[in-house]
Amino acid sequence: MIHSLRFRLMLSFLLVILITVGTVSFFVARNSWDQIRTYEERVTEGRTNRVAYLISDLYAAQGNWQGIQALVTLLSTMEERRIIITDPTNTVIADSQNTLLGKEYHLDNSGILIYSRPLGPSIGGGSSGPRPGPGPGQGPGPGPGQGPGPSNRGDLIANLYVSPLTSTVSSLIRAINGFLLWGALLAVVIALVITFFISRAVTSPIRALTNSARNLGKGDFSQRVAVKSKDEIGELAQSFNSMAGNLERTEILRRNMVADVAHELRTPLSNVAGYLEAIRDDVVKPDKPTIASLSEEVDLLTRLVDDLQELTLADAGELKLYRQTEDISQLIAQSVTAIQTKIKSKGLEILTDVQTDLPLVNIDYQRISQVLRNYLENAYKHTASGGKITVYAVLENTAIKISVSDTGEGIPSEDLPNMFERFYRVEKSRARAAGGSGLGLTIVKRLVEAHGGSVGVQSELGKGSCFYFTLPVDLPNSGETP
Repeated sequence: MIHSLRFRLMLSFLLVILITVGTVSFFVARNSWDQIRTYEERVTEGRTNRVAYLISDLYAAQGNWQGIQALVTLLSTMEERRIIITDPTNTVIADSQNTLLGKEYHLDNSGILIYSRPLGPSIGGGSSGPRPGPGPGQGPGPGPGQGPGPSNRGDLIANLYVSPLTSTVSSLIRAINGFLLWGALLAVVIALVITFFISRAVTSPIRALTNSARNLGKGDFSQRVAVKSKDEIGELAQSFNSMAGNLERTEILRRNMVADVAHELRTPLSNVAGYLEAIRDDVVKPDKPTIASLSEEVDLLTRLVDDLQELTLADAGELKLYRQTEDISQLIAQSVTAIQTKIKSKGLEILTDVQTDLPLVNIDYQRISQVLRNYLENAYKHTASGGKITVYAVLENTAIKISVSDTGEGIPSEDLPNMFERFYRVEKSRARAAGGSGLGLTIVKRLVEAHGGSVGVQSELGKGSCFYFTLPVDLPNSGETP
């Protein structure tokens, strides 16, 4: 499970989500804390200044502190803060808790955090900002280094001490962190659900490919996978289907090849065995005709074995070519002359249509003659008496195209893609004498491809066929080449 692609995808997504949510939550919480703290300080400063101005306005209006205790009590109730006012000698003249009236106010004994303001004669004596002092609910007392007011005592009418507002920062931060935590958990759950479906969508075709490949490895070449997308996985599925199709086709051809090789070998071997058994039983005399028949069967076996060996060398890339500069027109003329008598004996007509001034080519003369003779032999076998065979040669771009067309029986369109496959025959029941071993066209293809050319066939059933091959004209001169 932990090694599965789905698990790793889900784990990767989860890690990315956790890192992203954690980073965002950290910066949001940090920024929120700073913003709330700044806002709280501004609110505290403003409300403290308002208390200072109200008390200053009372003194400015009356010229004394009459009624200050009632005002301090009212303001303390409204502000929910402790308020203490001292005269310039630090004697308490008003205390919202009525515990320090008439007493000297000493900050060092209070332990209470106090915001202090020196009060001037008309506007509250300016603002010194919040000063750290004792916390609420305790006796008054200063923090170190704090004085009761400005150094200019002539302008000082009183000192104002106000306890801080109840802080809401911690509760707000806890609330924000709670919301962020629940939001992160919700995001993780949603992401896991989405990741589950995404990973399943990604891994399902891969799993199907894996199962099909496993079955393919067991010999089931009919395996195919459904192509549901055009992305990389879809391309992989298409490639797999193409590979499976090629393997299935190759396996069918291999089985047919084994059956054909067995058949090709069995027939002459059976004939030889039959003759030998008849000679041993004195049924047939070992005269010249009998020996000639045995020799013919042995020659057939030898040609089949030679063809198989030649094809094996070609498939392994070990076929040797002896290339020289040759005139393709001369090669065509000699090949046509060699088969002329045989063609005329069947009542066929053979023509040549060779472009003049064809360039020389670097080829193995014997091998290309073998290719052309194979085409001519096929045309001869499958063209009825009175038909016509034509050999063409023409320069197309940088290659010479040589083709052999006939007016014979033609080839069904479904058989054309397999014409150059080993042991393939259009007529499966055709006798060996008519069909050959089924290796000739395969050898032709290997020989032409070894020269850097290509082969092909065009045919229409009942109207004839045209087999062709091309030879490049820019091959380098060389001696023996593999």
